[in-house]
Amino acid sequence: MAVKIIQVPFCFYPDLSGGTEVYVEALARRLTELQIQTVIAAPAVSEKSYLHRGLPVERFSVAEPASLEELYGEGDPVAEESFSRILEKHKPDLVHLHAFTRAVSLRLVRQVRRRGIPVVFTYHTPTVSCQRGTLMRWGKEVCDGVLRLGTCTRCTLQGLGIPRPAADLIGSIPVPVGEALQTAGFSGGAWTAFRMRSLVSRHHKVFRSMVGAVTRIVAVSEWVQELLVRNGVDPEKIVLCRQGLAQVSLAPALRRRSGSPIRIAAFGRMDPAKGFHLLVKAVKKLPGLPIVLDIYGIEQGKAGVGYGQAIRRAAKGDTRIRVCEPVPSAEIIRCLREYDLLAVPSLGMETGPLVVLEAFAAGVPVLGSRLGGIAELVRDNVNGLLVESGSVSEWKRGLDRICSQPALLERLRKGITPPRTMDDVTQEMKALYRQVVGE
Repeated sequence: MAVKIIQVPFCFYPDLSGGTEVYVEALARRLTELQIQTVIAAPAVSEKSYLHRGLPVERFSVAEPASLEELYGEGDPVAEESFSRILEKHKPDLVHLHAFTRAVSLRLVRQVRRRGIPVVFTYHTPTVSCQRGTLMRWGKEVCDGVLRLGTCTRCTLQGLGIPRPAADLIGSIPVPVGEALQTAGFSGGAWTAFRMRSLVSRHHKVFRSMVGAVTRIVAVSEWVQELLVRNGVDPEKIVLCRQGLAQVSLAPALRRRSGSPIRIAAFGRMDPAKGFHLLVKAVKKLPGLPIVLDIYGIEQGKAGVGYGQAIRRAAKGDTRIRVCEPVPSAEIIRCLREYDLLAVPSLGMETGPLVVLEAFAAGVPVLGSRLGGIAELVRDNVNGLLVESGSVSEWKRGLDRICSQPALLERLRKGITPPRTMDDVTQEMKALYRQVVGE
């Protein structure tokens, strides 16, 4: 298959990167091994070209947002112009987007389509369609993901800290009023709230335009596939292709010595949506429980640092809880082999997460939230346990069950099967690329 493909993630190494970037790098490497020429293009402060462990990388520049309309709208024109130069330089046969942001935007999709090049888009995180970023309505209940202007506006406002009654009232302000405020120059601070309905309306239109303009959409979990269909996307346009691991463990997890504490690990961004605070509360409510909890949190930006500090304060005084330095992605499986259990207390809808597959690769069961992709990967009482998200008492009960039933962990270990790999993903992507380019 003699084609050139540009893969476009949210960011890329050497910048601090997450699961999507791990996925993109692994996919690019496997495609290269299959003689499919692959270039990674990601937004950055300025343009530059370099090799990342042999992979060609192009960075296109992004400007500071000029207005709220740009943040919620079609995207950054500077990024569009910079990305256009990458298209002219490489002349790809296909572009595969792995993000939908102000930088990786509808403007980029249109630039690609104007050149007659097909676009594949992968829905990796709820931020693609949800202004709140979690798909948890009011922060508590699972949302069906349908874009409803009134509901989405009120939920967004409540997520920004506005009390529910006020959010209901402000969220009812008609779109033309918000647009008039913008025209009159009222922006920032409280005015943003009064304009929120018009801003969310703009984002909904852009999302619908994007899913209409791309050639195929890859859903990495069933709930994403269902969300897209509920929002009117043609089911024939959607391809279900679950995530896979770039590496697998060559040895099983180390077994716990009789009488020693149960070792529990948690990985992820330091973000309230990851639920680490809930996990810490549950552990502290069981002071006599023989466990060790290690949280490997990645502190991104000011908010991440603040949440990390909050977790350390919450854990203070309990020597069983430790906040550890992040582990490089290539080392997570090896690190997990030293634990008895992975905890995934997410409070939002996850499309993976990859760490669940990494735990299975290490032979480690999972205690996870009964939400989204976690619930699709973890089979309750087979290879892990599922508990209701957001409930300290449920997490407390789950931890207590693990400790009070000595044979449970071993039974769950035996229920683990080898996880899907990036080789599986790449073969499916190769078939999709061949089909799309052929069309």
